[in-house]
Amino acid sequence: MKRSRGTGSLRRRLMVRLVLMLSVLLILAASASYWNARKAADTAYDRSLLSSARAIAERLFDIDGKLQVDVPYIALDNFAYDITGRLYYEVLDLNGQPISGYDDLPAPPAGVAMTQNYPALARFYDAEYHGAGVRVVSLLQPVSGGELQGMAEIRVAETLNAREGMARHLLQRSLINLSVLSVSALLLAYLTVNAALGPLRRVKEEVAQRRSDDLSPISTEGLQREITPLVDAINHFTGRLRENFERQRDFIAEAAHELRTPLAALKARIEFGLRATEPESWRQALQDAEVSTDRTIALANRLLSMARIERGARAVADGSAEHVDMPPLVQDVAMAMVPLAYGRQVELALEVEQPFTVWGEPTLLQELLGNLIDNALVHTPAGGQIILRLTAGACLEVEDTGPGIPETERNRVFERFYRQGGTGSGLGLSIVGEICRAHRAQISLEQGALGGLLVRVRFPDDANAKPATK
Repeated sequence: MKRSRGTGSLRRRLMVRLVLMLSVLLILAASASYWNARKAADTAYDRSLLSSARAIAERLFDIDGKLQVDVPYIALDNFAYDITGRLYYEVLDLNGQPISGYDDLPAPPAGVAMTQNYPALARFYDAEYHGAGVRVVSLLQPVSGGELQGMAEIRVAETLNAREGMARHLLQRSLINLSVLSVSALLLAYLTVNAALGPLRRVKEEVAQRRSDDLSPISTEGLQREITPLVDAINHFTGRLRENFERQRDFIAEAAHELRTPLAALKARIEFGLRATEPESWRQALQDAEVSTDRTIALANRLLSMARIERGARAVADGSAEHVDMPPLVQDVAMAMVPLAYGRQVELALEVEQPFTVWGEPTLLQELLGNLIDNALVHTPAGGQIILRLTAGACLEVEDTGPGIPETERNRVFERFYRQGGTGSGLGLSIVGEICRAHRAQISLEQGALGGLLVRVRFPDDANAKPATK
């Protein structure tokens, strides 16, 4: 048997979704780790920059009214243990003129506020110096003594190589940890999914090992709550199958019993004719055999109609039915039955009070109406009347002037092979009931205004809407 394409494995789908989810989380976590690492590196190196600027500020002194600085080289070696870039410094006097270091370090951009992280008059900012990105601290150092009163400025800049290197190192460590965690999570998820799918495998094995005729319910003992509804649905479906098979078996048994009687009578008449010696006896035997044959053929046709109804009902359920305009259909069936009604001296009339359409199978609807008219013709005496009506509310009515059906028997007439008064095949109204169930229609038997039987078939209000497919 060819396997269905496009569905794939449930385990694979779960694992793929977990991998995608973890990949997204890994990317987000990696991004967060990088920015956290960069923030940690900036904090550490900003503190070192400020320390270098303070070390330089402590070396400011006054000679003859001029600000001087004695920069100890050790002040610029605070990062010597891990430095991968370069340090620059510049000292500006009270008038903003450079007195030491590089005289072209970038000044603080307008609007840069003093830092609140350290007890100092310092500003941190990013800039570009000699084509490379740098981090700069600008420290204002009060100067008072002698003739000097004001603020000196010390700028210390550092290339970003060390910061980025530290951030990359922290990111690599975070990625390694996250990767190990993700792989472990995927492994645990795989094991968990396998364990969670265990009950489904058990159900599959139990179904696979069953005989083809075993439609007993699957046990739900030990199954998880999420799987139990699925098994319950399967059990409900197999229960319906079991009921259908039982109905078919009963139908076959009843049909065989019903066919046995007319066939036995036919055989007896033929045997009687064969034993007779008079031509008149032969003729009578042949006439009786013809009557029995007609009855047997009629019964066989009814049985074939039941099988045809099964197929039509599946067509309606599968959504392959169509919109049927009821007035033309009823008129066609009525015209086909007019000769039979005329032969029995019964008037057949059609009244269309409210036209409507039905979503259904035309052949089955014709069968339904034909059986209702035939049943009415059987029980309506000569000179009587049969009226077909299409009324509001998508309702089909068939009313006759016959004796009607006692209220105690109205429910039983839909049973297979039940004969009211011992006449007929006992399948006409049973076929009508099956067709009504296929079209989700309600059928009722009532006492009509004409004194006979009134059969009312009411189709669903959403008859014009296509039923959901299975």
